[in-house]
Amino acid sequence: MNTIQRLQEKLPENIDCLLVTCEAHQRYLTGFPFTDGYVVVGREHAWLLTDFRYIEAAKKYESDSLTVLMFENRGELTEKLFKDNGFTRIGYEEDTLLCSDFDALTRRYPDLTFVRAGGILALIRRVKTQDEVDKIVKAQRIAEKALDRVLSLMTPNMTEREVAIELDFGMRKLGAEGSAFETIAVSGSASSMPHGVPRDVKLERGFLTMDFGAIYDGYLSDMTRTVVIGKADDEMKKLYNTVLSAQLAAIDFVKAGALGSDCDKVARDIIYGNGYEGCFGHSLGHGVGIYIHEEPRLSMKWDSPLEVGAIVTVEPGIYIPGKYGCRIEDMVYLKDGETVDLTNAPKEMIELF
Repeated sequence: MNTIQRLQEKLPENIDCLLVTCEAHQRYLTGFPFTDGYVVVGREHAWLLTDFRYIEAAKKYESDSLTVLMFENRGELTEKLFKDNGFTRIGYEEDTLLCSDFDALTRRYPDLTFVRAGGILALIRRVKTQDEVDKIVKAQRIAEKALDRVLSLMTPNMTEREVAIELDFGMRKLGAEGSAFETIAVSGSASSMPHGVPRDVKLERGFLTMDFGAIYDGYLSDMTRTVVIGKADDEMKKLYNTVLSAQLAAIDFVKAGALGSDCDKVARDIIYGNGYEGCFGHSLGHGVGIYIHEEPRLSMKWDSPLEVGAIVTVEPGIYIPGKYGCRIEDMVYLKDGETVDLTNAPKEMIELF
């Protein structure tokens, strides 16, 4: 069953079709990356509407369930499509549609009723197909090779920004469409900031945290590794090993059927129990797919059972403001009765220079 068919099975009864305006969701449903047009999904069929710039490439994505149409005037073609198929109640994605675009739609089609679809695609995306898993794994393997590459290139004279650039370049060189998000590479005192911005300063002695991911065929990966610039003292070793113990325990606990809040608690209890209470200020993890942060969540507030087919990160960290911080992050895949760690990079402490 493809993504269009999965959506058709879940279309709310109070709409005739779903008008998909979000570019990421358009690609999720059709496989085609484009930036100007619509995807309309009815109960029996779907359509991709685009213009002359994309039509030749888009036609390659046609199937029994998807027809590609070219427009000169997008509004007129969309109106004809709605009329020809008797669509009068149009579902829309309220979590991705701008207010200005919604206003334009209601002005353009005053005789139609627009109905909130309730984040239906976000719910469907929680469960990955095997094809999606394969693409995320490919993205992850690219990221891992980029890490190996940057570790072999790294010198004491490199800056944080240069490390981030080399990670980004390495992923592109190894086959990624791009970086999954703004790459983080922060060292020394700046490593205490979970989402610190790489600086134009030479690598500081202490922890160097690198958080990065690749894009492969529209799907993203996410990983974090922390290494040591110089030699780790006893307190740094204790902190690192506490984070590692929390991550390993959480990975062992995370499974389909577990509550996201319980998963978070496993890691948090280890960190707090080792004297770092208040130093783990973010959640344990999140879903990954066509977005870097998706449902489900491994957080104190996620009291829903995790589903078979989910891919989530497990990324505990300890951050001491003004001093340093450490995070270790893997992605795991929740199969029926089994949790598979999708990340192959080593986790033992690495000391450089």
